Amino acid sequence: MSQTKNKNWIFFGTSHFSVLVLEELRVAGFLPSLVVTVPDKPKGRKMILTPPDTKVWAEKNGVSVIQPQSLREGKNPGIVEKIRSFSPDGFDFAIVASYGKIIPQNILDIPHLGMLNVHPSLLPRLRGASPLQSAILTENETGVTIMQLDADMDNGPIVAQEKIVVENWPPYESELEELLGHAGGKLLAEKLPDWLAGKIVETEQNHELATFCKKIEKEDGFLNLEDSAETNLRKIRAYHTWPGAYFFAERGDKKIRVIVKRASLADGKLVLEKVVPEGKKEMSYADFQRGLH
Repeated sequence: MSQTKNKNWIFFGTSHFSVLVLEELRVAGFLPSLVVTVPDKPKGRKMILTPPDTKVWAEKNGVSVIQPQSLREGKNPGIVEKIRSFSPDGFDFAIVASYGKIIPQNILDIPHLGMLNVHPSLLPRLRGASPLQSAILTENETGVTIMQLDADMDNGPIVAQEKIVVENWPPYESELEELLGHAGGKLLAEKLPDWLAGKIVETEQNHELATFCKKIEKEDGFLNLEDSAETNLRKIRAYHTWPGAYFFAERGDKKIRVIVKRASLADGKLVLEKVVPEGKKEMSYADFQRGLH
């Protein structure tokens, strides 16, 4: 085990989900030699330049971090050698979790044992960019998959998979991210030593059963209040973090956007609980209604 933990490896990741996986690996004694993440981005109303969560984690834990705009040599000449320079003796393996960029073949080839991906769905279901949100929108269960990464999206053979019990389905996206991030990190930490030792037989995915989820756009959050209560509840909870499920309301002679932050079902009807009206702070829906009159 100690030899396993002394191996040099790279982590590719960006979001809070990535940090949850990293933390479970750190607790189990696995610390990467290098974290590769995306550049800092402006956030919030004041557009303050903000580092990705994984950069903050890497700096806190004394791990080297780079933030390339692209991993493609054509757009970022020398990126392969730059990554290799962090371990002149070579990298043994790499882990990918919620990185958000396509990893080209010449980067996949850097670690000699390959790359594993932690994907928050029960592959081959929900391949793609939004498995958490899509599970809430369209499924009644989900889980985590550890798979060998190849050049196609979420296509590689499965190393391990675990269905996760979620009480009170549908969950809010942030709750599901927390559950699956911890579960994925623990499952990876458990299986990693045997995978590195060649003791795990990977299982080819049944590609005929594959389903795909798209990249979410801001407009996807629009709520048609004439839709079914369950459809809208799923949308509110799936888009809880971003972009926010919203409807438009009349206030005087203006039409304002109202983001729904909390909602539930009662007797089959949608109950709006917490909202953020345009230009205002979060408030109860009851208080918002009173403000309309």
